Amino acid sequence: MYVCLCKGVSDHKIRATVEDGARSWREVQRETGCATQCGKCASVAKTITRDAIRSEMKASAAGLAYAV
Repeated sequence: MYVCLCKGVSDHKIRATVEDGARSWREVQRETGCATQCGKCASVAKTITRDAIRSEMKASAAGLAYAV
């Protein structure tokens, strides 16, 4: 779904940006341009970013686990 109509940013683009290494809202905003024009999408975009970062951190932590 489109999150930012002004810049044409979808939730998939936000998640892809996080998968590519963005670890903060500011990094996502810089890469996508989301919420840089009217700002009405900022709260939804921040929530999607937070969830995506949380998922990425869990996935990377799961890769660090090993049997003892």
